[in-house]
Amino acid sequence: MMACMKSSTFVMVHVGQSTESQRNLEHGIETLSWGFPERKPEYEGAQPQFAVLATGASPRVQLGDWLQGAATLYLFQVRGGFYEGKAWHWPDEEAERRLKYPQRFGIEPLAKLENVPLGPKGPLTETGSDAIRRSGTDRGMGKLVQMPAQHLLELAGIPFDPDDPEDVPLDKSPGFTAEQVEGKKKPQRRRRGAGYISDPKKRKAIEEHAEQLATTHYEAQGWTIEKLGKPYDLRCTRGTEERHVEVKGTTGAATSVELTINEVLHARDKDNTVDLYVVSDIRVDTVTDPYTASGGTVSHYPDWEPAEEDLRPRKYEYRLPDLTA
Repeated sequence: MMACMKSSTFVMVHVGQSTESQRNLEHGIETLSWGFPERKPEYEGAQPQFAVLATGASPRVQLGDWLQGAATLYLFQVRGGFYEGKAWHWPDEEAERRLKYPQRFGIEPLAKLENVPLGPKGPLTETGSDAIRRSGTDRGMGKLVQMPAQHLLELAGIPFDPDDPEDVPLDKSPGFTAEQVEGKKKPQRRRRGAGYISDPKKRKAIEEHAEQLATTHYEAQGWTIEKLGKPYDLRCTRGTEERHVEVKGTTGAATSVELTINEVLHARDKDNTVDLYVVSDIRVDTVTDPYTASGGTVSHYPDWEPAEEDLRPRKYEYRLPDLTA
């Protein structure tokens, strides 16, 4: 008798092929965030474990025709559940200076799956596949479904525990970057990197705002603060105590942050006591000069030491062959 597979909660999303939709898909992957135009009752209290963003198939067909097709699936782990965003985050929000996608959640890229059958030969249940189709006829609003994750994880080559398939080791998943988005109207690429902000003035405003919030937090606890920047952001002392603080800020969700190898090694050094202080959903007014940052949601990780399964390398250092040998 076949064992019953555990079901997980998925957010199923259809992403259109327009230039704007593909640009937003790239930006969402870059900044590890996704959002919808409105809140739906089913989102209240929901804690989805995975998300599938599908593109490349037209949803305006009958279910039978839909199930005969194929699509590119971007598989994500969902981080942090739904929240109401306050910051302009996507390119069209910035351009129109208004919140268009306030219902948000964090996404961690696990695998890109190309030319995946949407019917019985594929990894999706019929309900899960149809949820993508229905999303495409409802402004890309996410549809929540219960579905086993095992078939998608197997197709992606990601190892998992059958008893706990939701505990995905990040370092064992292939991941993907925004550069791998392949829409028919592919927008011009920008510089890659999780949470990267291309506008240096905006990036500076975000960093300084996050650092000021962290400074205020530690000063309120009686610490004396010294701003360093490298090899870590803040040196906090209180009597004989010393604590080092790494500060990160973003307009998106609190999903992942970029770390240098030196930041990882410093946090793992047993001689150091290190905290991670992350401020997400920071609002930035780009009309003022300099830009003005405000608000944000704090995620605070005292005595932080990054575990191997939570790290994934985004680039390599290549040692050139010795041509003189």
